[in-house]
Amino acid sequence: MKKIEAIIRKTKFDEVKEALLAADIEWFSYTDVRGVGKSRKERIYRGVIYNTDIIERIMLTIVVRSQNADRTVDAILKSAQTGEVGDGRIFVSEVTESYRIRTGERGDISLYLPDEDKLK
Repeated sequence: MKKIEAIIRKTKFDEVKEALLAADIEWFSYTDVRGVGKSRKERIYRGVIYNTDIIERIMLTIVVRSQNADRTVDAILKSAQTGEVGDGRIFVSEVTESYRIRTGERGDISLYLPDEDKLK
């Protein structure tokens, strides 16, 4: 199993969400995050000076079976990329175990619902 954490632009969230759903990734969590980037410029927009030291982004956390990791990363890369500085980062790490609290299932099966569960 793999844990994929992606930090993306807020403006790309809907595109990334749709790309993940199209790649059959049906569950993920996300949070608003802030970070400090390498670029430290002031930008002026409509006469107001904005400091870009602190960057607001969204962090997605997705745990998938290992066989779905590349498909998940590709969906994020293609949908989140603008080609500009600040597009974000993706981190992939190993997950040694997973449990579904409701049923006590563990391992890969705890990450998705078998077809009969989807019908209930």
